[in-house]
Amino acid sequence: MKNAFKRIFGTGLGQLTIPIISILLLVVFNLIRDPSFFSIGIMHNNDGNIVLAGNLISIINGASELAVLAMGMTLVTAACGGQDISVGAAAAIAGSAFVKVLKSAPAINGGIVVLAFFSACLVAVIFASFNGTLVAVFKIQPMIATLILYTCGRSIAYWINGGATPTVSSPIITGIGSFIPGIPVPTPVIIVLVMAVLFKLLFHFTSLELFTQSVGINGSAARLNGINSTFIKLLSFIILGVCVAVAGCIGVSRLGLINHETLLLDVEMDAILAVAIGGNNLGGGKFKIGGSILGAYVIQMLTITLYAMKVSSTDVKAYKAIVIILLVVIGSPVVKAKFGKFMGNVMKKNKKVPVKGAE
Repeated sequence: MKNAFKRIFGTGLGQLTIPIISILLLVVFNLIRDPSFFSIGIMHNNDGNIVLAGNLISIINGASELAVLAMGMTLVTAACGGQDISVGAAAAIAGSAFVKVLKSAPAINGGIVVLAFFSACLVAVIFASFNGTLVAVFKIQPMIATLILYTCGRSIAYWINGGATPTVSSPIITGIGSFIPGIPVPTPVIIVLVMAVLFKLLFHFTSLELFTQSVGINGSAARLNGINSTFIKLLSFIILGVCVAVAGCIGVSRLGLINHETLLLDVEMDAILAVAIGGNNLGGGKFKIGGSILGAYVIQMLTITLYAMKVSSTDVKAYKAIVIILLVVIGSPVVKAKFGKFMGNVMKKNKKVPVKGAE
């Protein structure tokens, strides 16, 4: 038991402790408020397919875009010590490019969808590279550098489709945004799982995780050890660009249209908060992708909980801000250090002292 405690908390709060405790608190609160809150049912959707339904499904499904963005945001935060505040606008651009290619085809089939997705990735990576160049090459603080695209990104998305909000009607697009026939789990949830596995494989077969943490902790020392910090920072933005394209395509597929003004609106702050709640240092350095994914689910669970309590949409952001501030403060280095010191003292006092002369 003692060793298990040390593995989780160490000398302070463990990196995954905050999101796990947050989820547990929300789970307990909802079970007390409404024991049926997490019940999962089976129903037929509008297409006649058997699917899973319930608040829990809504939580893991609704957080999909945020979870994908949080993965990429974690890398940028770890490598650059700052955050990209343009991911929502960039997702609108990627979504517009996705729809543009789909609408240019006489019929939407699997090949066209794949082409449209890679086109969205290419466009998102180009804009992400622009942000990365400003940060990695010109040494501009990430929030300032990405403020440019945050300001003009949705206008660019508007221009791509000539100011229109075209719809895309296809069973394939519907399947991407909701359910694939025969699979009761929402497709966006499966996409999040695939992205998480890809990140895991990337870190397993390359030294990217180590290099990213090294650059984030001390860029000068990393350079002295032969790590190209400029490339690592730029690469983190490129990977975030791919995540942005995935999130943008999911958002478009959910709605069946592109609305440059509302697609993933205000998702930037939620993505940053997911990284923070996940126990990652917003100043760069060590990180855990899994923590950011859990942070995304914490935010979505909090949102669903507030709506279930009949809180008006105008008040939800205020309540979320209060709770999230508490979570971030609890996970701050100062609180972690003091809690670790307190628990260390408690463990020392409770430690059994051998009695003199005892066998």
